[in-house]
Amino acid sequence: MYAKKKIYHYLKKLLIWRVKHITNYQFILFLSVFTGIATGISTILINNIVIFIKKLVHWGISDEYHNYLYFALPSIGILLTILFIKYVIKQPVRHGIPNVLFSISKKNAILSRHNMFSSVITSALTIGFGGSVGLEGPSVATGAAQGANIGRLFHLDYKQRVLLIGCASSAALAGIFKAPIAGVVFALEVMMLDLTVASIVPLLLASLSAAIVSSLFLGQEVIYHFTLKTDFKLSTIPYYILLGIVAGLVSIYFSKVYIKIAEFFDKFKSWYVRLLIGGGVLGLLIFIFPALYGDGYEVINMTLAGKYDFLFDKSLFYHYQHSFWVVLILLLLIVLFKVVAASATFGAGGVGGIFAPSLFMGANTGLVFALLFNQFQIKTLSTSNFALVGMGGLIAGVLHAPLTGIFLIADITSGYALLMPLMIVSTIAYTISRYFSSNSVYTMQLARRKELITHHKDKAVLSLMKVDKMLETNFAKVQPHYTLGHLVEVVAASERNIFPVTDDENNFLGIVVLNDIRNIMFKPEMYDDTFVRDLMFIPKEYVDLDDSMEEVASKIQSSGLFNIVVLHNGKYLGFVSRANVFSTYRRILKYFSED
Repeated sequence: MYAKKKIYHYLKKLLIWRVKHITNYQFILFLSVFTGIATGISTILINNIVIFIKKLVHWGISDEYHNYLYFALPSIGILLTILFIKYVIKQPVRHGIPNVLFSISKKNAILSRHNMFSSVITSALTIGFGGSVGLEGPSVATGAAQGANIGRLFHLDYKQRVLLIGCASSAALAGIFKAPIAGVVFALEVMMLDLTVASIVPLLLASLSAAIVSSLFLGQEVIYHFTLKTDFKLSTIPYYILLGIVAGLVSIYFSKVYIKIAEFFDKFKSWYVRLLIGGGVLGLLIFIFPALYGDGYEVINMTLAGKYDFLFDKSLFYHYQHSFWVVLILLLLIVLFKVVAASATFGAGGVGGIFAPSLFMGANTGLVFALLFNQFQIKTLSTSNFALVGMGGLIAGVLHAPLTGIFLIADITSGYALLMPLMIVSTIAYTISRYFSSNSVYTMQLARRKELITHHKDKAVLSLMKVDKMLETNFAKVQPHYTLGHLVEVVAASERNIFPVTDDENNFLGIVVLNDIRNIMFKPEMYDDTFVRDLMFIPKEYVDLDDSMEEVASKIQSSGLFNIVVLHNGKYLGFVSRANVFSTYRRILKYFSED
């Protein structure tokens, strides 16, 4: 207790000193660097823990029995993950990036403190034992939690906390891929941050800090190894256009299957039923297709080298490795089943990200595409180039992040020799995917629940407004059995011109409007014979407490009402006024428009 008081004392002194000597913007720049370093260390930590667990799991296991253990290993890792969450954290550890987006939209940019370490441990257990997901989402979630809680520690406002979350998100991607530019673009494109002078410099500092920290501890070698052997030629543009179309269709497939499987697992309330089903499906898929084991980094690296030996390593199909058609079919199958394996991992209770599965599917889609054209001698295409560009296409299509796909892959190549084909494939894949769904895999479920903040200014501001915060309760309630005389007494004591009618249990029955009774208010002969039930009416519109402000604004606009009643389960709560909604909207819009 004494140590805690000491910490608070020194923190208070630091805050006072900061206010006196450092401007808000200077302090944000300092915190962005600090957040970048902390996030960079987190990415190193999570990567090394996964490597350690992989070595520990495979230590002493004979290759002869390796395949059979694939049935059990992923389920063991997911079980350990579930037990850690259930008995150590005792709070849900939600999927990384959607959880961060939800906190920005609906939790005032606040993330639980356990998120600063829980995603590290749970994702490491999931992936280390073979869960078919990636580390990027948990790394972003961990960094975002660090940024949000640093903001809370120093009493920063909502906009500043969001900026630190963006800094952490860009730092996570920069730390993993050593791609600082892609990290900044990711924060702006996926995390829905607005590009302003006030945000771009902190994002750059955080991204650069994480990349430097990662390079210092892990070396400057990138996670994906690629050597440009064949230069881009203008004659291949039609083939890249076709690859963009294919990548767009594969992206749609990814999103549809991912959502359908997630909805299937949502039907089961019991965690061990989900574990049995998800773990069983995942184990079977990995047993048949060992390439689906884990995050798939090794597989992607082999794909980028134009190789496909990974298809037959510890595989049931080893003896068919010299058959082109077996190679082609297996490549197509692992593309189709990767999203199933990733979804089963999540459904069973595992923790991870979909960034790596997207890259995995993109690389193998590009490889299949090039191999087909080469086999039939239609055109000699570089398998490495098409595999790499395919990765950018799937990032653009699945995540709805074309710029992230372009700059990430360009950073991986250590140059921009393939910039034009990247732009072609990413743009086409994004356009096709966006045509069929206006939201990415990250945002689809949030958008359905009206819990998503977007780049659309009106929708973004409305998403930050909440019905319960707009509620006005200073309306005098009346009951249907009240006489006109009693009602006149209530009117005389009230400052409002609307009177909600409720019963003894607060069930909403209707309203009485002052203008409707003005012509009989001064007729005493009607006071005892006229009742509220004769004067009330049910309004044409009302809103529920759980409705989004976008729905509320739409109802206010369509109805022309100045006050609209708010209910919850049929119970009267109060009113939301047009004037209050408009003034709050203007205040928030002005706040976010300022640098």
